[in-house]
Amino acid sequence: METPVDTPIKDEHESPMWKKSTVVFVLGGPGSGKGTQCANVVKHFRFTHFSAGDLLRAEIRSRSEFGAMIQSMIVEGRIVPSEITVKLLFKAMEENGNDKFLIDGFPRNEENRIVFENLAKIEPAFVLFFDCPEEELERRIMNRNQGREDDNIETIKKRFKVFVESTLPIASYYESKGKLRKINAAKPSEEVFDAVKDLFSSYGT
Repeated sequence: METPVDTPIKDEHESPMWKKSTVVFVLGGPGSGKGTQCANVVKHFRFTHFSAGDLLRAEIRSRSEFGAMIQSMIVEGRIVPSEITVKLLFKAMEENGNDKFLIDGFPRNEENRIVFENLAKIEPAFVLFFDCPEEELERRIMNRNQGREDDNIETIKKRFKVFVESTLPIASYYESKGKLRKINAAKPSEEVFDAVKDLFSSYGT
């Protein structure tokens, strides 16, 4: 069966402009405020924001042959195969035309990271990590009332488990490379963005 990644990646001599882009990965537990803070960065620093989760949900809404599979995985708190997520990201970046990208909720595991870096041939400029206690994350998700079918207590518990087992090691990997930038996300949103803004300003973005 064909998958979205069966479309060939361009050769180096056909290299798309986004391969010369500044990419910042944004990690944090579900409910840590990644989307809110990414929106603030977009307003202040000319980045384009892509949420891996939003791209996957858009694929579900498109009623493609992968929609049902992706939907069942998200509802169960499982991670979608890396090749599908990465191909959706490449497509979005290529169609956008900007040279600065925030990619939040990605990479969610080691496979995500390896597939992205092997196919894109780029590493993130840095990784923004929103650090917040699990109890606070759970409270926020249950109160946000976004109408998402994965915002229920059983699925939230599964997502926390996946985050701890799969995503925290990614944060540790980038920390070992000196690329992790940790932000205390338990504070009010305005104070969190003050720290984010200082980070991006000092980086020169």
